Amino acid sequence: MSRKVILFAPLAMLFAFSVVAVWRLANPPETAIRSRLEGKAVAAFALPAAVRGRGGLSSGDLAAGKPKLLNIFASWCVPCLAEAPVLLDLKLRGVTIEAIAVRDREADVADFLVRNGDPFDRIGSDRDSRAQMALGSSGVPESFVIDGQGVIRYQHVGPIEPEDVATILAEMEKAR
Repeated sequence: MSRKVILFAPLAMLFAFSVVAVWRLANPPETAIRSRLEGKAVAAFALPAAVRGRGGLSSGDLAAGKPKLLNIFASWCVPCLAEAPVLLDLKLRGVTIEAIAVRDREADVADFLVRNGDPFDRIGSDRDSRAQMALGSSGVPESFVIDGQGVIRYQHVGPIEPEDVATILAEMEKAR
């Protein structure tokens, strides 16, 4: 009998480990990702225009006296497609939206805007993701509420969904 126990001990340990791992993945200790840059000024950057006929974007543009929503996106990003109508709605509600297109080509960004609408005042091209990384962004899409002095007040990770609009508008109001 002891030989059977020894043979099945590794299998029992694997089963116990699997149960604990699945439980921990289903119940993470914290799901909210908080920005370490909230309350800090946007790092200095100056990006060229992502599409012809538009202005580029710099950190100085974000400190021009009134709150803005800074959206980090890419034409190749599937969640960015889903977010596009929500950004258009925010624009209609009076939100000024600036953007950074990461690792993208001019023609692709222009096509994305034609197909999905264009809620952006300026779009900077961040081909090597340096500005994105300086903002503490881990991916696309991601959005930041920036107050009129260029200070990050709120970070939204992932696409802005219709149910997030109230939160974004409240954060914009707090940033005034």
